[in-house]
Amino acid sequence: MTDHPTPSQPEDEGARRARIVEVLVDAFSDLMTADADAFRVKFRKMAADPFAFYRGSACLFYADLVDAEDRWADERTSRTWIHGDLHAANFGTYMDATGRIVFDVNDFDESYLGHLSWDLRRFCASFALLAWRKALSDDVIASVLRVYLEAYLDQVAEFTRTDADRNFALDRGSTSGAVRELVMETAEQTRISLLERLTVVEDHERRFADMPRHRRLDDDERTEVLAAVEAYRETVPRGVRRREVAYDVKDVVGTGGFGIGSAGLPAYTVLLEGYDQALENDVVLSLKQAGTAAPSRIVTDPEVRALFQHEGERTVSAQRAMQAHASPFLGHTVIRGVGFLVSELSPYENDLDWEELTEPEEITEVVGQLGRATAKIHCIGDADAEHEAVDVQVEEAVTAMVGDRREELVTDMIAFAHAYAARVRTDHRLFVDAFRAGEIPGISSSGEHQVT
Repeated sequence: MTDHPTPSQPEDEGARRARIVEVLVDAFSDLMTADADAFRVKFRKMAADPFAFYRGSACLFYADLVDAEDRWADERTSRTWIHGDLHAANFGTYMDATGRIVFDVNDFDESYLGHLSWDLRRFCASFALLAWRKALSDDVIASVLRVYLEAYLDQVAEFTRTDADRNFALDRGSTSGAVRELVMETAEQTRISLLERLTVVEDHERRFADMPRHRRLDDDERTEVLAAVEAYRETVPRGVRRREVAYDVKDVVGTGGFGIGSAGLPAYTVLLEGYDQALENDVVLSLKQAGTAAPSRIVTDPEVRALFQHEGERTVSAQRAMQAHASPFLGHTVIRGVGFLVSELSPYENDLDWEELTEPEEITEVVGQLGRATAKIHCIGDADAEHEAVDVQVEEAVTAMVGDRREELVTDMIAFAHAYAARVRTDHRLFVDAFRAGEIPGISSSGEHQVT
């Protein structure tokens, strides 16, 4: 076994191409059967470039790690909350439960209990792919990743010196450069702008607009969703629940999945009576079927699986652990026996935009803050979090595990980033070839359904 996977050699490309298809089918076969068209769209997005492929194939990343040794995992750092899909595009702003606009990690769909180092490896490889797309040299990539990793370790060390880690936040007062600009721009957004985009007012009542993405429900399905919303209310902690919101449903529509990672997942959007009877204060909720977390495919400990009734509860537990003041609307429910994640569609959520970040200096400033954000989600999701899943103080565990090997960790992660990014660039080409050749069962790149 090796400490990290190395790029496939040319003579292995046939086997690697088959392996890519095998892993994707194993991870998504049920969803592909349910909605082949959605996965055709997902795979076309993944075909765009190596970074897009990487974003949509977390399952392959973990399949590659299953037999890899990990010198950065010990008894205490191998079963902690991890994001699970920590790539460079999963950072952005949101309004927390205290009303602050904060910059943080987002999208916890793949979160699970596993090795902290998996998050670091996944981010570092993602940045190497993103930077390659910007034509940055390997030396520049290494230099920027060093800043990320050192910022991570510095913030972990800082948490060992305070008991107030859950009060830490990257907000307008503690950010700089493009990150602070994003925080400030987010604060200018309004709830009414979101409502005007998604809804109309008729006969003095607000409802969802008739849009291609909105599907009206029949009576039976609507009844199921309304019952699920009622059950969801009980999963919002009473100390967090927004008492001024009645949670009375004004309208509901069916929608598709969200983003590259959510193809084929059923979803609903619900309009709630807002903070008062003024129509500008209505609240929009997203109910999205929660999928299987990618790391769970290699974390086979039955005790971990037994911690959660369903994937929706697992996702919510992870997000509440890693976001100290998660949205007061965050919760979960069940529809037809399947777990759903419930969250607010908020106007105060904006992703970090990498397109305008081109020069190493401005990128380095941003990446240092991403390192601090990564340390935050790891260190607050520990024994102090509300869920009993983790029973260690993560900052102490990481500090003890790294010890005097700080430079060794940085060097190892950078080497992994370069090697795995090279593998992904090859994998992307192999995936596109397999997709174009119709080698993914049930999914044809031409749009014609295959008979299998």
